Amino acid sequence: MKPVVLILDDEPAIGASLRFALENEYNARAVTAVEDARAILEKDQVHVMLLDWRLGEADGLQVLAEVKADYPQLSVIMMTAHGTIESSVEAIKRGAYHYITKPLDIDELHLLIEKALEHQSLYSKIRELNETIEKIQGYDQMIGDSPAMRNVFSIIERVKDIDSSVLIFGESGTGKELVARALHRQGRRRSGPFVSVNCAAIPEALLESELFGYAKGAFTGAAGSQEGKVAAADGGTLFLDEIGDMPASLQAKMLRVLQEKELTPLGSTEVKKVNVRIISATNKNLPKMVAEGSFREDLFFRLNVIPIELPLLSERKEDLPVLIPYFLKKYAEEMQRPLPVLSDTAWNRLLAYDYPGNIRQLSNILEYAVAMAKEKVITEEDLPITVRAESSSPKQAPDPSSGIIAVPVGATMKEAEKIMIESILKHCGGSRKETARILGISERSLRNKLQLYREEPI
Repeated sequence: MKPVVLILDDEPAIGASLRFALENEYNARAVTAVEDARAILEKDQVHVMLLDWRLGEADGLQVLAEVKADYPQLSVIMMTAHGTIESSVEAIKRGAYHYITKPLDIDELHLLIEKALEHQSLYSKIRELNETIEKIQGYDQMIGDSPAMRNVFSIIERVKDIDSSVLIFGESGTGKELVARALHRQGRRRSGPFVSVNCAAIPEALLESELFGYAKGAFTGAAGSQEGKVAAADGGTLFLDEIGDMPASLQAKMLRVLQEKELTPLGSTEVKKVNVRIISATNKNLPKMVAEGSFREDLFFRLNVIPIELPLLSERKEDLPVLIPYFLKKYAEEMQRPLPVLSDTAWNRLLAYDYPGNIRQLSNILEYAVAMAKEKVITEEDLPITVRAESSSPKQAPDPSSGIIAVPVGATMKEAEKIMIESILKHCGGSRKETARILGISERSLRNKLQLYREEPI
């Protein structure tokens, strides 16, 4: 269907000649009276309006202001035989898309109309994007309306006001810390502290003093006593991220905190009572670790009173249409740029991608896209190469017999290594131990690389 172009000029000959010049590409309609133009605007969808500056007794600028007030999405191009810089500035201030002088250059007019239609399309997409953002559903700072996420929100709502321990299971980037913070912020402990400890990020030799504190002289360099994270969370919530990486030597002390609500700082004999709610999270298979003897069974049962399982982003792709606009708006505001929209191709790429790094990776991809976009439209070329490469060709799983992993031409060393690690990890069924063996590196080194490439943990 051709776009509708409405021509309002009080000289019938000019209107007729413009209609003739435009009718091949557009549904051009010409009128000489303001009342006739209003009747068409009220009845039909008009995409572009060519408006004469002088309309007999009517003032074209006044008509422009009235039309833009009633139809803000309409692109209006002003026409005049007496163009000045002052008049063009005034027209733009009143809402005109552009300004053109008579006699009209038809090629220039065609170009202006095409640009006006592009502008109108962009305006429409941004309006739809804002409407989508306003309708975003979720819980606390988490976004999603998929059945899997509604189930998570329901559990949080039911257990937020009790002190039972919660164990959050989920792959890196699925939002485990967001769930922990929501439990704290929405619950009765919200006025108390929320203290987070990443058990995988702190060296084993320092983790004990970090958690439980220490007394003066407990070790070389301990010039004074220091309160630990557990005591700092008194009256609030202690979040133990990557609990599966807690050394066996500290698991017994943490069990005591859960059972007796007390702790003893390193190098001290003083027993301190604490009132904390323990929320922990892991991306490991803790039941398997318990069976293997690398994680205490009694501690696992104490932590796992209320389990919450977070879905992968690839398992809730129906949430992408609300997650993508949210991150676009977030990064546009942070970078102080106009809210961009996605081209159809870029949108389809994002919907097709599997996001092995989950929400965190989606966030990073859209931050990159907003930063790279040269215009208000994010194109396919503005997306990271990993997204374009995976979407443009069928996925190739590693072939155990050939040992070949496909890496797209143009990938950086960092991207190539990431593809290799992700492929082998998937081939090994998620086993980091077997993946590390195939790669010839330690499990710790593998974890560090995953933290780098997946931006984990979240």
